[in-house]
Amino acid sequence: MTQVALIAVHGMGETLPDYADGLFTGLRTRLGALAGQVVMRPVYYQGILHDNQRLVWDRIAATGKVRYDALRKFVLYGLGDAAGLENRKEIPGSVYEQAQGEIAATLLSAHAARPGMRVVFVAQSLGGQVLSSYLYDAQKAAAGKPVAAGIWRNIDAWANARLGRPLTNSELAFIGGGTCAGLVTTGCNIPIFVAAHQEMHIIPIAPPTSLFKWINFYDPDDVLGWPLQPLSGGYRALVEDRAINAGGGVGDFVMRSWNPLAHNTYWDDGAVLDAITAMLGRLAA
Repeated sequence: MTQVALIAVHGMGETLPDYADGLFTGLRTRLGALAGQVVMRPVYYQGILHDNQRLVWDRIAATGKVRYDALRKFVLYGLGDAAGLENRKEIPGSVYEQAQGEIAATLLSAHAARPGMRVVFVAQSLGGQVLSSYLYDAQKAAAGKPVAAGIWRNIDAWANARLGRPLTNSELAFIGGGTCAGLVTTGCNIPIFVAAHQEMHIIPIAPPTSLFKWINFYDPDDVLGWPLQPLSGGYRALVEDRAINAGGGVGDFVMRSWNPLAHNTYWDDGAVLDAITAMLGRLAA
């Protein structure tokens, strides 16, 4: 019987729906006999943004007036994701709201496998900000506080539009992170979104459960990945930062592990995989 759910959330840039396949395979190998106790699901929100970004890229590339195509494409897709998710997010049907809907739908799929089981999230890059905002909004809604944007502004309306019915109490608690026991962020760029605010306003999510543990992996060479503890007292109390050399500087990672390209190697890193495996094993045993 399934004991724990692993939910993966991708980061910025051009991303395919199968982005988490390698991560899931590596974790199943490490889990061994316990792999059957873990249901693994990927959240995919890049499809909401991709078609629009591709249209802009194709139009610009066709002019032949820009250089450094690969870098420009990364900037357009990567920073375009971040800007698109935050810009005008309070508008009904915004990409912020749609991305949150994909998180909720993925959690509902896991809930169907076993209601009430523990959840561990693994979020790469921008996915850490997307997921953190989702959980923060869910916690505000659960406390009866107004939510300005996203599906938690009116979760009943979202459920009726998406499912054609209200959520059960069990589903509502589950998709709100009520059973979340772990979060692993890799290459997280939450500081980019909050650095302009006064420290008193930089408030992390509340621990969803007494078992909750948040590990944040960052590579000092990765300009898109940051430690989180320096942000505020709340983050210092909640998050364990771990600095690593993503990829380990061996094999085909040697050209990426010591420079900003390390941003795309976290989910191949043994230290990251071992930490996720240990978290899952603790909950699934």
